[in-house]
Amino acid sequence: MSEQGDPTLLEYRDSIDNIDAALVFLLSERFKITQKVGLYKAQNKLPPADKGREKRQIERLQELAKSAKLDPDFTEKFLNFIIQEVIRNHERLRDA
Repeated sequence: MSEQGDPTLLEYRDSIDNIDAALVFLLSERFKITQKVGLYKAQNKLPPADKGREKRQIERLQELAKSAKLDPDFTEKFLNFIIQEVIRNHERLRDA
């Protein structure tokens, strides 16, 4: 049987597609809020990055990852990617 005709595989892939769509919408919502944070920081001359908050968030989410049986190192890498993108956007807003 080919992968494309395997009903079990298709069902799994449909679920993955739904989860991926949800992730995109969640990230969109997150970035809408971080955009507001960036504007607030720019207006109030606050630095784009907050290393203390970043560290606390990473630690908090690593603990959540462990509870969810998700690799905490993956969680840290994923969150660092998001944080760097947020900081880049905050710097852009500051410099505008």
